[in-house]
Amino acid sequence: MRPTVPTSPSVQSRALAQLLMTGLRPIGDRMSITSWPQRRVVREAFDTVGLTPLPRGTRLTPVTDGDIRGLWLTGRGADQANGVVLYLHGGGFVFGSRRTHRHLAAALSVATRRPVLLVDYRRAPENPFPAAADDVLAAYRWLLKTGHTPESITVMGDSAGGHLTAGLLADLRRRRIPMPAAVVMFSPFLDLGCAEVVERDAVRRDPFVPPQRAMECGRSYAGRHPLSHRRLNVLGASKRGWPPVLIQVGDTECLLGDSERMAESIRSAGGHCELQVWPGQVHVFPAFYHLLPEGRAAIRYVGDFVRANATTVVTEEDVVATAS
Repeated sequence: MRPTVPTSPSVQSRALAQLLMTGLRPIGDRMSITSWPQRRVVREAFDTVGLTPLPRGTRLTPVTDGDIRGLWLTGRGADQANGVVLYLHGGGFVFGSRRTHRHLAAALSVATRRPVLLVDYRRAPENPFPAAADDVLAAYRWLLKTGHTPESITVMGDSAGGHLTAGLLADLRRRRIPMPAAVVMFSPFLDLGCAEVVERDAVRRDPFVPPQRAMECGRSYAGRHPLSHRRLNVLGASKRGWPPVLIQVGDTECLLGDSERMAESIRSAGGHCELQVWPGQVHVFPAFYHLLPEGRAAIRYVGDFVRANATTVVTEEDVVATAS
């Protein structure tokens, strides 16, 4: 399995970065999430991403089981006998839903040949920490309860979902719950204090993520808790015993430092982390796979990574149907 990272961005990637820089970034600079009317507008606008067509043949199965809410997406050729993916969507803990991320989850299902459970977790600021972290831990436990062994589970997350992914691994280690087989993070938002984002943005303006909005999202999620709280400070958490991790991030991102620090932290603990920094790519660029050749290539590589690191151990006797 060899990295597929190109040395320069495609024409399509350059065009997308320019479009976001001149169209979306100025709006993000002005709109504060602390205002409910503005937050509602952004949430509704973000939901329009759900209109992106899904890969042909994708099956959707809603999940409602107690406090567990989500959506199973099963792409062509995907089979739970191969394992499953637990996907934690991004959106700064404030935006995003199973609607905004279902097209990406469906593409990942095709690439990994596994059904993907896209979790609905509670969002801030209406439901600050630890609501989302607790929901994610409950979803992982639910997968175990319904017959999926840890070795058959891969956890993925983008942006704030990357923080929830790292937080889940730290929670599992503290609670001595078996780890998943592999982890993938797309442009993770890990340092809620945003220690480097302003400086990075000053040197190279991020086409997509305004540093002020990132800082607002971090504060909104943390609520009354200090950012030093052990479940919020995921960069400072012990990485001993973590499964293999793949991180994909663009070099235009003001959050790039989060990925670099996470990779170094995992490696320092003796773990395996593959960090791919893609030239000219914007925040969570694989979500733009329908537009970008790099997005499609990145998703194909994720499929290779998962198949190389997640084993098939689910038995007929143990597996309960992946729908409720």
